[in-house]
Amino acid sequence: MTVGKKTEQSAADQVAENPAEGLQPEAEPLVENSDLEQQLTQALEEKQRLHEQYLRTLADMDNLRKRTAREKEETAKFANEGILRDILPVIDNLERALEHSDKAEDSGGLFEGVRMTLTQFNQVLSRFGVETIESVGKPFDPAYHQAMGQLESADHPVNTVMVEMQKGYQLNERLLRPAFVLVAKSPEQKLSAADDDNKTT
Repeated sequence: MTVGKKTEQSAADQVAENPAEGLQPEAEPLVENSDLEQQLTQALEEKQRLHEQYLRTLADMDNLRKRTAREKEETAKFANEGILRDILPVIDNLERALEHSDKAEDSGGLFEGVRMTLTQFNQVLSRFGVETIESVGKPFDPAYHQAMGQLESADHPVNTVMVEMQKGYQLNERLLRPAFVLVAKSPEQKLSAADDDNKTT
């Protein structure tokens, strides 16, 4: 037997005598229970954080979907706003023509045609959601009225619209054009000469 064969045979004999010793790798130290509990706690906290983040993301997406639908509806509602605003002066002129026809003695068929045209315009505007703002006799509201001046009146409450110079309009409850109005103010009391003398002394 050669030296190499003897070494192999003695190693084989040792494994045969003690088989468990040759097969076991070096033992690693066992992880303590407290380390495992800490890792489990961290993993559960991370899971909870990710779940909450997921729920927030779902809520954000739902809000975005609702906001987009609302904006789309608003855009469709008010898409014609510019065109409708440009039509309002045409209606104003038709109304002025009708006012003059009432004053004229010969108000023939022309003015009747204007009246019919104005009625048709108002019907079309109504279909698009345009409504006139009722102003005369109502309290002045800066959200709907633009004051062009004040008139003294003992018959009207202060800050009440007395005269509508130009109609105001709303488009789907949004202001399209304010009404140009004259507003009532209390009449100034004239001081008598005796009152003037009393104030100067």
